[in-house]
Amino acid sequence: MAPAAAVIEPNLRAAPRRAIEHGVFAMLLLVFAEVMLFSGLLSAYLIARASALPGTWPPPDQPLLPFASTAINTLALLASGALLWRAHVAFRKDEATATRLTGWALALGVFFVAFQGVEWARLLAQGLTLTSSKLGAFFYTMVGAHALHAVAAILGLGWVWLQMRAGRVTRSAFGAAQVFWYFVVLLWPVLFLLLYR
Repeated sequence: MAPAAAVIEPNLRAAPRRAIEHGVFAMLLLVFAEVMLFSGLLSAYLIARASALPGTWPPPDQPLLPFASTAINTLALLASGALLWRAHVAFRKDEATATRLTGWALALGVFFVAFQGVEWARLLAQGLTLTSSKLGAFFYTMVGAHALHAVAAILGLGWVWLQMRAGRVTRSAFGAAQVFWYFVVLLWPVLFLLLYR
């Protein structure tokens, strides 16, 4: 009788494989709500831009948004997403490689946010503020909301990276951090192409 119990016991302790981890599912629900938020902001922006009189959008007395430098910053953010995807692929086979790639993705994310901060300081110095025009109001609201999400995603990804370095990260935590980071990465090109052109 004892040998049969010994055979069954390990199977009782084995965690069943889920179709989707709980942390990932919860993050997907949060991202869905955030997509609705940004959809509303983008809709309001497009309506305001479409209803402006010809020649008044962007406002001629406001500075032009820096398309070329922000395009380079956008590439850094997209590269961050690609590195995190590579980390995801490497995670099961080689945790050291996954940790290194996650660290690089995190560094590029920090670079993106810092670069955006420098850009904001320049635009503020040139007279683009929340109250200077509708463009300024929409720009700082949407880009600011994205920046807050990027900072939250960086904090989450940083925590996961530290857990990876300590060998304590779970698939659920890593997956949840990835979902939120991909949301930040994929939302930005939409904002960039709509606001900066």
